[in-house]
Amino acid sequence: MSKVKVVYACNACGGLSPKWAGQCADCGAWNTLEESQSLAKPGRYESGYAGQTGLQRLSDVGASQESRLPTGMAELDRVLGGGIVAGAVTLLGGDPGIGKSTLLLQLLAQVQDRLPSIYVAGEESLQQIGLRAQRLGLPPLPVDLLAETQVERIVEVLAQNRHRLVVVDSIQTMYTEAMQSAPGSVAQVRESTAKLVRYAKQTGTAIFLVGHVTKEGAIAGPRVLEHMVDTVLYFESDVGGRFRVIRAVKNRFGAVNELGVFAMTESGLKEVAHPSAIFLSRHESPVTGSVITCLREGSRPLLLEVQALVDESQLSNPRRLAVGIEPNRLAMLLAVLHRHGGVAMYNQDVFVNVVGGIRVTETAADLPILMAVMSSFRNQPMSADTVVFGELGLSGEVRPVPNGEDRIREAAKHGFRRAIVPHANVPKRGLGEEMEVVGVRQLSEIKDLI
Repeated sequence: MSKVKVVYACNACGGLSPKWAGQCADCGAWNTLEESQSLAKPGRYESGYAGQTGLQRLSDVGASQESRLPTGMAELDRVLGGGIVAGAVTLLGGDPGIGKSTLLLQLLAQVQDRLPSIYVAGEESLQQIGLRAQRLGLPPLPVDLLAETQVERIVEVLAQNRHRLVVVDSIQTMYTEAMQSAPGSVAQVRESTAKLVRYAKQTGTAIFLVGHVTKEGAIAGPRVLEHMVDTVLYFESDVGGRFRVIRAVKNRFGAVNELGVFAMTESGLKEVAHPSAIFLSRHESPVTGSVITCLREGSRPLLLEVQALVDESQLSNPRRLAVGIEPNRLAMLLAVLHRHGGVAMYNQDVFVNVVGGIRVTETAADLPILMAVMSSFRNQPMSADTVVFGELGLSGEVRPVPNGEDRIREAAKHGFRRAIVPHANVPKRGLGEEMEVVGVRQLSEIKDLI
């Protein structure tokens, strides 16, 4: 029998160390080494992790195109890249209670007549799942349920019943007999995922894994977990908000940074077909510090409202608070505004918020942020039918952004009549008399546009 020895595994990268240390030697993270157990003589590793083994030509395997099965939920299909792919492993992470189990149960209800499906519960009892289905108003579903946490037993049941769609809730509760550490440890999560991925690739079974998240918002367990799966989806939401956003951060079968919007109701998650109408707050009269911008999330143009509040500071260090954008970027934009726009904010508190709880990572929000700040500082409102987008450089130039014409057309569909955009994004052909497009080259040009 192989001898068991104690090792220390990093919960950030999965690296192993023979003794404890304050810093991981592989990734440099501090206080991430946890005690684990492993076999002194590892057993034989299974081959065929990613499917069939053996030498093949690229021209032979690349000719066929993967067929997709639509889920019946257009917003979920968007983030998946068009539907469910046979053999794909998807990891869904999010805060507790945000709706991960609800979404996957609704998914099984949509595809149960087309794919033999099974729900593997590692945290809840089967009665709890049945009560959730009744609460969501779902009809009696021919979906198999299995309360099991041992991966070998799960794979055995899947092989006997030939299920084509599997939901595992959650991967942190699974364990394999090959490892002697506790469920949820780095080694158990990594090896349990590896066995499920191996089964999915060899049999063409689509698997959805539910993942816990840490207090920082990242999926718990080793970072290698996200490398092993094909698609990684994150559930995002404001605290107490009714809207849920699913963001694809990795997808081997589609585009990343796609966005799906849902609304949480008493009967489960409902799709939001036109999210721009939700995130826009149409005020009865123009208000100061409010600017509408058009960002691009994946392949979808999205209209959002950026709000800013500038107030005289009573502190020696004025406050800079940003919700929905990177705080360091706000500080940089205020420095550009002072240096190249001639507007000083060193004695002002500046608060910036993106309405709707959307987290903005695109640089096209630079120009609307500064215009909202200047609108609040001057107490002069922007026109309600104006949309703004553009990136700012450190030398004060307004740089173009991708898909500028698509953004302008999206704004025109929602009734906007004026667009302030980078000069390079001005369409060469006009968009008609109903849309006025103003191109700017430098930050100093926007003073007279508010």
